[in-house]
Amino acid sequence: MSNLAVGATTDPGHSSDDPSRRDFIHIAAIAAAAGGAAAVVWPFIDQMNPAGDTLALASVEFDLGKVMQGQQVTIKWRGKPLFIRNRTPAEIAKAVQDDNASMKDPAKDADRTKEGKQQWMILIGNCTHLGCVPTFGGGEYGGWFCPCHGSVYDTSGRIRKGPAPLNLALPEYAFLTDTRVKIG
Repeated sequence: MSNLAVGATTDPGHSSDDPSRRDFIHIAAIAAAAGGAAAVVWPFIDQMNPAGDTLALASVEFDLGKVMQGQQVTIKWRGKPLFIRNRTPAEIAKAVQDDNASMKDPAKDADRTKEGKQQWMILIGNCTHLGCVPTFGGGEYGGWFCPCHGSVYDTSGRIRKGPAPLNLALPEYAFLTDTRVKIG
């Protein structure tokens, strides 16, 4: 009779208690389960992404040649008004002069425009207080004025007076050419 137990083998490489083989099987099973779970969950996550028609509105191109110096155009972007203003040298000078003035939401004019394109002020046209649409040319700072609650912004869109807590928001934008801008 042999001293081997039933089911035992004499080959040391094929032991039923080989830890590396057991670890591999566990890792492979966990990886397969994770892959299966991801395959099941992905369609639910993906359906939360915006629809194609919504993505088409995510960015807009605008011809700046239509806006004369000292003029402002308001366009609709993502369901919000967007102010595109071609500032005069006097408006730019006043905004730069006020860079160090006391403000609720301090910001330098140069940080609110693109380098070399300081005449273009592109802002989301919703007051940061309650979302009203400010008008240009009101208030003592020469910028935007929200008639609903009295928030006053300067020519750089910075809050200077009133209940609004923040400056008018800046959208992401890039100049494609000297006369064309892509917003969003």
